[in-house]
Amino acid sequence: MTAETSSRDFRSRLRAFDALKPLLPYAYRYKGRIALALIALGVAAVSTLTLPLAVRGMIDHGFSADDPSAVNLYFGAMVGVVAILAFASGTRYYLVMTLGERIVADLRGDFFRHLTSLDAAFYDKTKTGELTSRLTADTTQLKSVFGSSVSIALRNLFMFAGAIVMMTLTSPKLTGVALAAIPCIVLPLIASGRVMRRRSRHAQDQLATASAYAAENLAAMRTMQACNAQRVAAERFGAAAEGAYAAARDATQTRAIVTSVTIFLAFGSVVAMLWLGAQDVLAGRITTGVLSQFVLYAVLAASSLGELSQVWSEVSAAAGAAGRIGEILSIQPTVAAPSAPLHLPKPVRGGVAFDDVGFSYPAGSGRAALDGLSFAVAPGERIAIVGPSGAGKSTVFQLLERFYDVSRGAITIDGVDLRALDPIELRGAIALAPQDPIVFGMSVADNIAYGREGVSRSAIIEAAKRAQAAQFIEALPQGYDTEIGERGVTLSGGQRQRLAIARAILADAPILLLDEATSALDAENEALVKEALHDVMRGRTTLVIAHRLATVLEATRILVMSEGRIVEQGTHASLVAAGGLYARLARLQFDMGAEAAAAALETA
Repeated sequence: MTAETSSRDFRSRLRAFDALKPLLPYAYRYKGRIALALIALGVAAVSTLTLPLAVRGMIDHGFSADDPSAVNLYFGAMVGVVAILAFASGTRYYLVMTLGERIVADLRGDFFRHLTSLDAAFYDKTKTGELTSRLTADTTQLKSVFGSSVSIALRNLFMFAGAIVMMTLTSPKLTGVALAAIPCIVLPLIASGRVMRRRSRHAQDQLATASAYAAENLAAMRTMQACNAQRVAAERFGAAAEGAYAAARDATQTRAIVTSVTIFLAFGSVVAMLWLGAQDVLAGRITTGVLSQFVLYAVLAASSLGELSQVWSEVSAAAGAAGRIGEILSIQPTVAAPSAPLHLPKPVRGGVAFDDVGFSYPAGSGRAALDGLSFAVAPGERIAIVGPSGAGKSTVFQLLERFYDVSRGAITIDGVDLRALDPIELRGAIALAPQDPIVFGMSVADNIAYGREGVSRSAIIEAAKRAQAAQFIEALPQGYDTEIGERGVTLSGGQRQRLAIARAILADAPILLLDEATSALDAENEALVKEALHDVMRGRTTLVIAHRLATVLEATRILVMSEGRIVEQGTHASLVAAGGLYARLARLQFDMGAEAAAAALETA
């Protein structure tokens, strides 16, 4: 290998650490603490480098019979130096470790904040368990870099440089021998960097895979147990964990080999220098104290190089973790606020229009979910959307909340294109009560007020009453302060749905989206909630994905969708009379013929 090739390879390996550069601003925020840590580090290093001088003086002069008290002086001086060293080392340790914790806490906060800004298309193709691994395991890997690793590296660089200077002043001849051995120690260290980064990153990827599998199955524990899949799930996770272990073992093996080789070469050179120094002592060229001083400095230099090898391996592994985090941080959401967003008129009237909308899911099969969809909803109008599974009903809601942007055409609210709006302002004008409501592992009150923290307790209670949820909430052990478990597993489906309806009521938005929000309720509670929803829907634009006939009957207009298009629209009576898709759905889904449906309409 030529010198030019070797230099180019070294530069390419250094560039691998570029992944750490975006994280440097996090450290710069705490430059005052860093300065204090550097001062403490310098004091500790100088104290350490002073000890061999005291040892030399003690050996050469402390045991002299001419002045027996000198030994007390030298030992006293050593105790003082050790005390300064201990205080400076403890101070340095506290400063750098808390600095690492502080930086990682900031990074985790920014990383999670970035995750919340990414759009639905990103989460369609990314496992949340893997993201959790990056948020926890990878950031923990970085903590050692900004905490102990950087401190250890600086301390050992300082110690190495100081020890070399003192070795040179003590014995230039022996120092030349030591310096000749340094390339043999450093080159294996540099050569191992690429392998270490590759194996560390593979280990982190394997751990993320295992974490993602565990998170997915733990979230569906009841389904797992209902299907008696515990053994299979445990075996699969065991295999994934074994893969993570094997990858971590390989990375550790590489680090162990590099550390062993470096330490052998470093301390082997010390032994060689000790042998040469012993020859000089025997020949009378140097004193025993001088040799002792030189050996101590040589040991300090060798141990510093040995620790630097370990730090290099840790930083290599951290560079892999930083690269994984950087990949996510570099992703920009495709759905974002424009540079100069428009605003909805005040007050928002709630007029909704789809104009020749076409859309395909980015992570889907490529088949159009909507194909030339056009319809308009007047402010305050109540629209029901029906159709077979896969017709595109839920996609209408997804696009209206701008979780995705349309492929062609436009969607407007009060004449303003959704793409010209800030998504936060847009979603503030829309309330959603989904068919499968999400309930979080916090108190009932916090669940109702989710996204609207700071609202009064009285407003939360009023929303619960209007959603017919107050009775079961007040029966809970701590009422509105009851913690309801992750995903609300302690509640029934109907109770979770009423909490979601209370959340939508509290939002008080001009546009209301109901994804068959009463489907999990019994007949009695359904009647009560529908009465509440009548009150909520009054004066609001309401779009309802409907499966139950009773919901359809309440709509002023029904849109019938099939294969991403509107194939029929009208009132219940006119659609049943037309005998088309809606009439067939009515017979199949509601077990109701046309005449019975018409009779139900008359009595509704």
